[in-house]
Amino acid sequence: MAGLSDPNGSEFSAAELEFLAEDEMIEIVPNMKMDPLNLISGDFGPFHPQIATQVPLWLAVALKKRGKCTIRPPEWMSVEKLTQVLEAERDSQKSFQPLPFHYVEISRILFDHARDDISDFYMVRSLIEDIKDVRFHKIGTGLEVISQRTAALKLEHLTAMEVNIVRPFVVGALQTFYKLDSPEITQESDTRTNRQFPAANHGPRRQLKR
Repeated sequence: MAGLSDPNGSEFSAAELEFLAEDEMIEIVPNMKMDPLNLISGDFGPFHPQIATQVPLWLAVALKKRGKCTIRPPEWMSVEKLTQVLEAERDSQKSFQPLPFHYVEISRILFDHARDDISDFYMVRSLIEDIKDVRFHKIGTGLEVISQRTAALKLEHLTAMEVNIVRPFVVGALQTFYKLDSPEITQESDTRTNRQFPAANHGPRRQLKR
């Protein structure tokens, strides 16, 4: 992963963020009987028809692709919940509503692989896009306050994708401000100024002959 392998890089690709989100737990309803799965990340199952159970998102998608289960979208993906979040985001210009850290990635994966399991699919997708746009606008407004006097920036309840976008800009801006404000830079600038503009010295004045 670019963000993990490069110590100077702080941006993850969309695919990398989705990979991280696939470890989030989600509820499925199996339509088959199967013994527990003993995996490195944990034990999941046993699976019984029509009995809901929790599994990682990647496993839910794998079973869904094989026709072995249906996926129950998280409660926050209902039209009612998303409408409440959108209204609250619009009402508050400075604060962000708490959402799952990977809400964008989880919703995208479910849109791609479990569309038929999502009630009011088009409305849910539209609400999530609206929420994302409103939050991005507020983030942009918040970044406008960064100046040379900014020691830290507090933005609560940011999600993975938002942090991924904001972090490189904020870190770069603050590092530039600190560098420009450092005593070494200031002293070096003064030294260069003195070298470029030496004090004028025209020597003793000569008497004019009459």
